[in-house]
Formats: sequence, C-alpha cells, structure tokens
Amino acid sequence: MPRGNGTGPTGQGPGTGKGMGAGYDQRGGRMGGPAAAGPGGNCICPKCKYTVVHLPGQPCNQKMCPRCGIAMTRE
Repeated sequence: MPRGNGTGPTGQGPGTGKGMGAGYDQRGGRMGGPAAAGPGGNCICPKCKYTVVHLPGQPCNQKMCPRCGIAMTRE
C-alpha cells in the first residue's frame, strides 16, 4: 500500500494463500483432540466411570454425573 489507501499491488508473498496454518488439524477444524471429537462417543464420570451417550450440541463437561454429582468428561 504505497499511500495506505488500498490501491497498492496485489500481494504475492506468504500469507496470501489459503493454506491451513498452525492450529488446524487435517479435518479442517480449529482444534484437535477431545475438543474436536465429533458427534459420536460417550460422556464418562472420571470418578465412578458411569457412562452416557454423548449428544451433539451438549458438551460432556456441562453434564453432571447422576451418581457422584461431578462434571463428566469426554471418553
């Protein structure tokens, strides 16, 4: 941008492509690991190992174990 008004040449260098940089996994999501585990799977209590089916849109860490009363985690 020679004058800072947006009339400069089109970029040719790094940062102008559509590549997937750091922080992206092969599936195109931003995060890997349990945070991007997908819709299937189970929620499990880390204390008593009680399991329930994970439902899409309902994070396991927001569910409480019916036996122990503590937050569940993703299996």
